[in-house]
Amino acid sequence: MTRAEAADLPDDGALQTPGRLRRRAGRLLSHLATRSDRLITEGLAEADARTWHYAVLASLHEYGPASQAELSRRSGIYRSDMVGVLNELAERDLVERAPDPDDRRRNVITISARGRRHLRRLDHVLDDLHDRLLAPLSRAERDQFVQLLTRLLDHHTRGS
Repeated sequence: MTRAEAADLPDDGALQTPGRLRRRAGRLLSHLATRSDRLITEGLAEADARTWHYAVLASLHEYGPASQAELSRRSGIYRSDMVGVLNELAERDLVERAPDPDDRRRNVITISARGRRHLRRLDHVLDDLHDRLLAPLSRAERDQFVQLLTRLLDHHTRGS
């Protein structure tokens, strides 16, 4: 539990956050993001993976082979961190590196058959984790929640 979460709980354990704070979308999103990150990080760790592994494998599966720079743009992983992520995935035979035929200074990264199997496994793990995160919502509410979050994120990242 973070200090911020602990501050919301008095000695008797009952939630006593002022109503005006509970009505602030930014605060609610921040607290939910913290809990979501923890849940997903821990759940993926149990599956011997990290969120960055999933992001790279999903990108390669959906959009095909890419350079390290392109994978960085697609996944939001800093270029300086991408090499380490790719080293971890390559060591486990989840991706393959090959020299770019158009530019031998670059590598083209491709998801391997083992990487596709691992991605399917991680999809199931994440489905279960998201079910836990969104447990109080009905299926329709979950779909609407994701649509609304997507719309908000698209609005605030457009042009950046």
